[in-house]
Amino acid sequence: MHPLHWLLNLCAVPKICSGAIIEETTPSQEPLPPSQDPWYTAPSGFESKQPGDILRIRSAPGNLTAVIGNPSAAYHVLYRTTNSRYQPSWAVTTLFIPPSFYFSPSGKAALLSYQFAYNSANLDSGPSIGLYWRMAQREPNLGIKSNADFINYMLSLGWIVNTPDFEGPKASFGASIQAGHATLDSLRAVLGLINPNGDTEPSTAIWGYSGGSYATLAAAELQTQYAPGLKIDGTVLGGLTDNIAADFDNLNKSPIAGSLIAFLLGVTSQYPEATAYLESRLVQDTKEEFLSVRDINVADAVRQFSAKDIYVYFKGGAADLQDPVLTKIYDEDVKLGYRGAPKMPMFVYKAIADQFCPVDQTDATVDRFCRGGADITYERNTVGEHVSEIENGKLRAFKWLWGVFDESYEPPTAGCRIRNVTVKVDPDS
Repeated sequence: MHPLHWLLNLCAVPKICSGAIIEETTPSQEPLPPSQDPWYTAPSGFESKQPGDILRIRSAPGNLTAVIGNPSAAYHVLYRTTNSRYQPSWAVTTLFIPPSFYFSPSGKAALLSYQFAYNSANLDSGPSIGLYWRMAQREPNLGIKSNADFINYMLSLGWIVNTPDFEGPKASFGASIQAGHATLDSLRAVLGLINPNGDTEPSTAIWGYSGGSYATLAAAELQTQYAPGLKIDGTVLGGLTDNIAADFDNLNKSPIAGSLIAFLLGVTSQYPEATAYLESRLVQDTKEEFLSVRDINVADAVRQFSAKDIYVYFKGGAADLQDPVLTKIYDEDVKLGYRGAPKMPMFVYKAIADQFCPVDQTDATVDRFCRGGADITYERNTVGEHVSEIENGKLRAFKWLWGVFDESYEPPTAGCRIRNVTVKVDPDS
């Protein structure tokens, strides 16, 4: 029988799905936005479950396997997690099973958790729904390839792919503790499916770029304290956003100024007192426009607020965003790099000319980790900027990940590897 054969029909395996609410779907069932889909709710009593416990599981509805093109199966998994306030919560992840599995020389499968940069305060923008439509499309004007093709490529390598909706049920964009917990718990849930008997543990890596990098780094930082039994073999961070709250001036009036609104609405969604403060400081005439970002996807938010001055939506301008009720959240739930050096090997890549997330911030974070004993390979690209580095960095990231999965990775002999590179990839290649 084929190794890992049960992953082709998870819901038929009683031990795997014990205690979870199973809902089978057929290809004819169209996916619904999470805000309209009763499946996206936690069952009664979920609070008593352990982080990473599966609460619901279903075959991904509709045509997701056709959109992605290469999975032999795709599942939605709703699982127990913990929010930024360390209260019980839940999240959803999408699990893609490749048509054939890669196994390392020692017989381990490869599991990659990719945290997409969905950068939205709208619940209906997460990967579990976005990959059916908007997130699956190319952005030719920006030189960004299709995320569907990206997943398809990883599956063609024989990797199992996990893509969590790490912002959780409140779409808490920017809340790093929520994102880190949800990422770690998605892995716990998925590993319970892949390795139900404890004898087929895969090699596991996590990867995120830009708005997915903060979730990835938060998971790496929180792993020792929150999920000490979870083994992560490698972490990849691209276009690192390790302190979005320090980048307001770079985002304001920029082509992605709408992301600043999404961040403010997203991160405060974890804190009712902060939400109340934020809304109380909005100029009445434009308040509805500002709050509309909760109801639109990231692409529409970026388009609607492109190059706009977001500070003018507040009675006190930029100063309103530095009130203690907000800065406390920035310090505790946004700023990364201060929870101790992650224990697993890391590959970090960044364009030196990144205009949204300055390279000096990443330099400082890497330096702090290296002084704490971290194993880091850090590549600073002399060409390109934040968006172009998405494609410029992919092949380097894949090469590094292969070292983790095929067990050929060798850590630096002394300290971290930090080097400037010059890499420009043809986006049409």
